[in-house]
Amino acid sequence: MGSTGTVLRELRGAQKSAKGVSLYSRYVNRPAGRVLAAGAYRAGMTPNQVTLTSALFTFGALAAVALVEPSWTLAVLVYAALVIGFAFDSADGQLARLTGRGGPDGEWLDHVVDCGKMVLVHTAVLISFYRFGELPSDAWLLLPLGFQLAAVVTFCAGLLREQLGKAAASARGPSWAVPAAPASPVRAVALLPADYGVFCLVFLLLGAPGAFRTGYAVLAAVHTLFLAAFLAKWFRELKALRAG
Repeated sequence: MGSTGTVLRELRGAQKSAKGVSLYSRYVNRPAGRVLAAGAYRAGMTPNQVTLTSALFTFGALAAVALVEPSWTLAVLVYAALVIGFAFDSADGQLARLTGRGGPDGEWLDHVVDCGKMVLVHTAVLISFYRFGELPSDAWLLLPLGFQLAAVVTFCAGLLREQLGKAAASARGPSWAVPAAPASPVRAVALLPADYGVFCLVFLLLGAPGAFRTGYAVLAAVHTLFLAAFLAKWFRELKALRAG
């Protein structure tokens, strides 16, 4: 087992493409995940154990959102746990690529945890609104449901777009493959509002319920706009695959 520095250097060479990745994921979450992956490797953890560690931090934080009255202390603790959970979510894939121990079971587990996270995060906000919110109107209870719909549809549609693209490329053979376009700095900036790590920042406002509701509502609107743009883009791409 090499030194931590050696492992970190090897992990830098086992990164996914930066294409379609926001600045936060590229320069904050992936490097943090790299450090955690190196630590997990030194500790003898498997990628699946790292995935479950990510789930422990994330689901624990969201349970606190639902069950504990909002405060500034809760805000800091929840944000820290969500950020750590997100970094472990990056670490599991990096560890799998480093060790060659990835497989369908690990990918399945990772997606199950991601799907559960998307459903639970907005469910937790809904419960918090209902229990502690002192809302100006009961209509606010519809906001987490709408945000949850946008998040789940984006996740499922994007995953299906990826799988259908791979199936089309496999069916047509390697000669049909399209070279990957270089990562765009403009796109990396534009994707920041849709990044889960940026979304987590809103929980730092839990100590001020009104500010939290406003920030959450703004993010819900932004994510809905991104969903519409993504759906149009993915539909065009899949239509082009059929015609190509």
